[in-house]
Amino acid sequence: MSTDAANPAHCGTDVMASLDDDGPESRLVIADISTDDAWMSVTEADATPLSAWR
Repeated sequence: MSTDAANPAHCGTDVMASLDDDGPESRLVIADISTDDAWMSVTEADATPLSAWR
């Protein structure tokens, strides 16, 4: 899997990440809040630590 970031198709994106711990397991949620329905989530246990991306 490539870790190279793709250039956005349009300017003005606003991407945020948050750890949602409401529920039986914590989830990492990543969303582009400038685009409708542009989000993804993964369990905290399955999320890759930032240090592993370096």
